[in-house]
Amino acid sequence: MKIAKLGKVLSGQDGAVFSGLAFRFDEKGVCNVYKIANFPDSTPVAAFTLDKAEILAPHSNSVAFGSEYYQEGDEFPLLYTNLYNNYSKSKNQLKGVTCVYRIFREGDSFGSCLVGLIEIGFTEDPLWKSENGDVRPFGNFALDKKAGLYYAFTMRDGDKKTRYFSFKMPNLAEGVIDEKYGVKKVVLNKEDILDYFDVDYHFFIQGAICEEGKIYSLEGFTDDKVNRPAIRIVDTAGKTQESVVYFEDLGSTVEPEFIDFEKGVCYYADNHGNFYKMEF
Repeated sequence: MKIAKLGKVLSGQDGAVFSGLAFRFDEKGVCNVYKIANFPDSTPVAAFTLDKAEILAPHSNSVAFGSEYYQEGDEFPLLYTNLYNNYSKSKNQLKGVTCVYRIFREGDSFGSCLVGLIEIGFTEDPLWKSENGDVRPFGNFALDKKAGLYYAFTMRDGDKKTRYFSFKMPNLAEGVIDEKYGVKKVVLNKEDILDYFDVDYHFFIQGAICEEGKIYSLEGFTDDKVNRPAIRIVDTAGKTQESVVYFEDLGSTVEPEFIDFEKGVCYYADNHGNFYKMEF
């Protein structure tokens, strides 16, 4: 595996790529939009803040575009981003929650509208939460757009494993209105699980994406010798960890955050805003 630097973006969390645009989110739900063809120019072409960010407090630890559109004629498919804010100062201590947004562009300006919520309904169950308690039990997600699957996964600190659950991709129309946020919420319960499996422990999960049946999960912190910056590749069909690569072997010790694929090309960015093309 190797990486080639394309340019710089602002420091932040995960993001997503669509139609040659890179959407980079920070821990407060602010998104800066970049045209990849403009690199190495690091000037964003636009910026916006996720709808209802002031009450949801999204950390944007994992972000991905789906395959469905809110309505015919929309430029962008629905955007999914998890909250991952249980360790923050937010009063909204939500677990296993993903927000679904409609992203739109008007001229040179971008905006967003919250259109749905997805919640894991069994985060206090031993199936999700390990016996000795977990540091961050609120989970991460990845979308298998081709297979129509939603993967939720969580670090189980008690048994030092990471557990992956697969569900049929939630249909927002089947949700129930959440009065606080004014949108429909789909709750995924144990009876909705299609399958689950354990793989090697992921050290402090960051961004993740699913491509061709494999989940590429980032982890670790800058210059941390225990929680080393790395990428794990999980084969969902084989229910195994295919490989793990440490970024220090690629010349970087910076916390990884952003990963996405478009037209078979993998894009990656670290916490400092270095933006790369990655080859496996």
